[in-house]
Amino acid sequence: MSPAALQAALCGPPGPAQRRALAKAITLLESTRADHRAAADELLNALLPHAGRSLRVGLSGVPGVGKSTFIEALGLFLVERGHRVAVLAVDPSSSLGGGSILGDKTRMERLSVHERAFIRPSPSSGTLGGVAEKTREALLACEAAGHDVVIVETVGVGQSETAVAGMTDCFVLLQLPNAGDDLQAIKKGVMELADLVVINKADLDEDAATRARAQITSALRYLGPHAHAGTEVLQLSALHPKGRAAGIDGFWAAVQRFVQRQREAGRFDERRTRQNESWMWERIEAGLRQRFRAHPAVAAALAATTDEVRAGRLAASVAARRLLDLFH
Repeated sequence: MSPAALQAALCGPPGPAQRRALAKAITLLESTRADHRAAADELLNALLPHAGRSLRVGLSGVPGVGKSTFIEALGLFLVERGHRVAVLAVDPSSSLGGGSILGDKTRMERLSVHERAFIRPSPSSGTLGGVAEKTREALLACEAAGHDVVIVETVGVGQSETAVAGMTDCFVLLQLPNAGDDLQAIKKGVMELADLVVINKADLDEDAATRARAQITSALRYLGPHAHAGTEVLQLSALHPKGRAAGIDGFWAAVQRFVQRQREAGRFDERRTRQNESWMWERIEAGLRQRFRAHPAVAAALAATTDEVRAGRLAASVAARRLLDLFH
C-alpha cells in the first residue's frame, strides 16, 4: 500500500479498515529497512496536519505496580465516555537475544477488543528512555487516526527511563503503597519530571498508602527548582476504590486539572514545541550513530580499535577521537 493510500485509509472513518491501516502505518514507521524510510517519511509528513489533537499521557512505574491493569481500567473508563483511546505499550528487549515478550496486549484483554481502543506493543530494542525508538512516530499515527487520548506506557522506572516525559502532555508516575517506607524507591530523576504521582493499589493497605503519600509529597519539596511546583499525589485503586483511595474518575479529573493549569499558564503549547525540537535532535543523533558505524573507514578500524580498548592498551577517549577522525 502506497503512503498516500495508507494515509487516506488511516484518516478515514473508524472501523476495521482504519485499524488495519494504523497497524500497517506503525509497522512501516518502525521499519529499519532503508527502502522503507522514504515511504515512512512521506507518510509522516502527510499525517502531520491530522495529528496533534489528542491528550498524550505518559505512564511509568516499577515492575509490579500494576501499570497494565491501571491502563486497562483507565481505557475502559474513557471509551465508555466516548473517547477513542490508543495505548503504546513498550516492552523491554533482552540485552542478550534482543527478543521481547510483548505481553501487554494479552494483559489488557477487555480493552484490546474494544472497537474504540487500539493497543500497540513495541519492543524497546535497547533504546534508553523507556520508550521504543519510533514511539513518537507511532503516537502521531494514532492521533491522525482520530484517537483523542494516547497513553504511552514505559518499560519501567530507572534513572535514564524518562524520555516519555519528553513526548507527553502529562507524565504520571505510579508508586506502590509501601514506597513511603523506603526513600530509595523515589528516583530523583523521575520524580523531578512527574506531573502527577499516583499511589496505586491503595486499597490493599490504606495506612501505608497514606504514609507514602505524605512522604512523597514532602520529598517533592526538596527535589530542587526543576521539580514541578504543586505536583499532585493521589491515593488510588484502579479496581476497588474505597475509603481514602480514589478511583479512575478521580485520577482523570486530576489529569484534566493539570492540563487546564498548563493551558491557562501558556505552557501547554510551549511544551509541545520543545518536544518537537527535542525529537528532531534525537533523530539527528540516532542517524549520526547509524552513519558513523556504517562509514567504511570506521567499520574497517572499529573491531581492532575496540580490541585495543578492551585489552587496556588504548584509552577509550583516545580511541573515540581516532574513530571520529576517520568519520568525514
